[in-house]
Amino acid sequence: MKIDRRSFLSLGIGAAAGTALTPLPWKLMDDVSIWSQNWPWTPVPEDGEVTYAHSTCSLCPGGCGISVRKVKDRAVKIEGMAGHPVNKGGICMLGLAGLQLLYGPTRVSAPLKRIGKRGEGKWQKISWREAIAEVVNHLSQLREKGEAHTVAGIMDRNRGTVPQLFERLLTAYGSPNFFRMPSVQDTHELVLHLMHGVQALAGYDVENADLIVSFGSGIIDGWGSPVRMFRANSGWKASGVKVIQVEPCLSNTAAKADIWVPINPGTEAALALGIAHVIIRENRASEFVAQYGFGFLDWTDENGKSINGFKTLVMAEYSPEKVAEITGVDANRIIELAQAVMKAKRPLALGGRGQGWTPGSTRELMAIHALNALVGNINQPGGVWAIPEPDYIRWPDPEMDQVAANGIQKGRLDGAGGQNNPYSRYLLNRLAQAVTDAKPYPVNALFVAEANPCYSLPDVKAVQAAFDKIPFVVSFSSYMDETAMNADLILPNHVFLERYEDIPAPAVMHQPIIGLARPVVSPQRNTRHLGDVVIEIAKGLGGSVASAFPWTDYMACMKEALGGKWERMAEDGFWINKGYTPPEWEKAFDTPSKKFEFSATALLNVSDAYPNAVYQPVTLEGDKSFFPLVMIFYDSMRLSSGYVGSPPFLIKTVPDTVIKGADGFVEINPETARKQSLAEGDAAVLQTPKAKIRVRVHLNDGIRPGVLAMARGLGHTAYDEYLKNKGVNVNALKGVIEDPISGLDAAWGIRAKLVKA
Repeated sequence: MKIDRRSFLSLGIGAAAGTALTPLPWKLMDDVSIWSQNWPWTPVPEDGEVTYAHSTCSLCPGGCGISVRKVKDRAVKIEGMAGHPVNKGGICMLGLAGLQLLYGPTRVSAPLKRIGKRGEGKWQKISWREAIAEVVNHLSQLREKGEAHTVAGIMDRNRGTVPQLFERLLTAYGSPNFFRMPSVQDTHELVLHLMHGVQALAGYDVENADLIVSFGSGIIDGWGSPVRMFRANSGWKASGVKVIQVEPCLSNTAAKADIWVPINPGTEAALALGIAHVIIRENRASEFVAQYGFGFLDWTDENGKSINGFKTLVMAEYSPEKVAEITGVDANRIIELAQAVMKAKRPLALGGRGQGWTPGSTRELMAIHALNALVGNINQPGGVWAIPEPDYIRWPDPEMDQVAANGIQKGRLDGAGGQNNPYSRYLLNRLAQAVTDAKPYPVNALFVAEANPCYSLPDVKAVQAAFDKIPFVVSFSSYMDETAMNADLILPNHVFLERYEDIPAPAVMHQPIIGLARPVVSPQRNTRHLGDVVIEIAKGLGGSVASAFPWTDYMACMKEALGGKWERMAEDGFWINKGYTPPEWEKAFDTPSKKFEFSATALLNVSDAYPNAVYQPVTLEGDKSFFPLVMIFYDSMRLSSGYVGSPPFLIKTVPDTVIKGADGFVEINPETARKQSLAEGDAAVLQTPKAKIRVRVHLNDGIRPGVLAMARGLGHTAYDEYLKNKGVNVNALKGVIEDPISGLDAAWGIRAKLVKA
């Protein structure tokens, strides 16, 4: 059998990727377990009765069910919950390491008040009564001055009773500034709104697709619900379903795919439209297009203006030859990809790079979604489903006093929902600039829960500088992370194994599901449930704010919200609408045309917006003459890129070509390295328009010439000796480029320069 160079690379990296899916990691885990026995904080359980407690993991958006093995009151192991609809008994490495986040030394042990300079790490323990009184006092003073709108809050999510309580507190108080941490979920929701006319979540029926075309989605690198995607990938292998991975570097997902399509970074939308061109040319568009589509053909708007439809645009601008010039993918290969799509009965295109931490370009996801519509795989088995927003929280709107009403009328800091970005809900990428400029008004107090913006947001230096300008910052973190380090008060929340909480809408699931997190052990530190603290703060403020929170505590609030679902969730650990089916076609789309809109007519209301899905390049930050290389970032299941930092278990599994000691590595094609006189392991200086850092070089044939790549999840300046000051935080290297439609961050990389140190 002949093995070409690309196949050889795929085999090598595929074998490495396979270590995440085979028993090998468990051998590694055994080694790690032996290693970790030497840690003084590692609990050594007594002999005793073994029991299991079921809960839901909230360490990532996956929402997996877990079973925690206990000896007496000690949790000793986390396993996947058998029969759970998301993960079906499986568990990922981060979930497996969850006990280190429960018992580890990076936890905040009690409410803390800063006594040194910000970031200096000098704290004074205070009581919960003192901590809450201090928050209430600050908020009361701002309210008395008519500055309620100058308060803002950040959470990692907006769904579920805890985020809704958090937002409700801000609303009743008089602030419109609740923010959700950005992700590709923002853009998925926006695309569904534009093309379906509904407020919904994107669900992918990956298990029933018969061809997967992934435009950069890290299928086995943490995209969606990681364990579900692992299982789906195994199922595809067993049943012969082909996976096509479109990506500029040979990631684990690309290596395990049947076909890897190396592409010029940032040109995925052009390839999607090139595939669409061939399908249309071959007259193979689905009947769905004619029956339920709008804007496929040319049309005339209400002012009599003729507008090119999707077909005209694609046939004129995205021939395989033209797309080849843009993407670097051979024209014949584009035709082959289109033929594979046409041959399949249920081909499914996925969008969102890596694990989806960056919102990305609206038009790029529109192009990928249009491809799904072109083959009729919308709201169908094996297709993309528009899943309705969870609606079980039906609290009445809070009654606002005049102060609150005045505050809400000031409008949001970020302009989300305003004239220029009417369809966006949260634009956290604009917070730092708004704080720095004090426009449209200053931020006098910021509350952060289950998020770490001082590490996770792009241009992190500017974010931290902005935080320094905010007079009062409160963190509810359970861990001494970068944001907590820069706060004035820390009111630590219980971690996920110590608390009740509803966890709705696991990422990209195509069925409505609500998971139930519940305490498997009693709180290990002097922490409190965030829901209870929010209620207590509201009652401390009194008046209409207190009236908006009639519950005695969080449990009463959650049970009331869940209503009839509570008993089922308490028994099973989750609620699922197994019988859910998308609405009939006549009711599926609430666009102005009442059809699926290839031409999103809602965009005609946005200045300078053209309604069709087109390839609209994102111009990376940096002068090409000074920064000749392109820098991209990738995700790995071996590193946590979200709210929590990687526990020691994960760090132990990271290869020494990603991090060695404290040195982080940048990956580079050998051809590019030779031009820079760089060799494997060399020290080098990496510079972008945002930062200049020292790195080491790892040569990688699986990356396009002229492109550099680094892993997310390293470079923390907080946490413990296992994580702190190891590698590079890629968010320090990267800035923000606003998407012209959404205002969200569309940057997928940045220009860079690499020279020998």
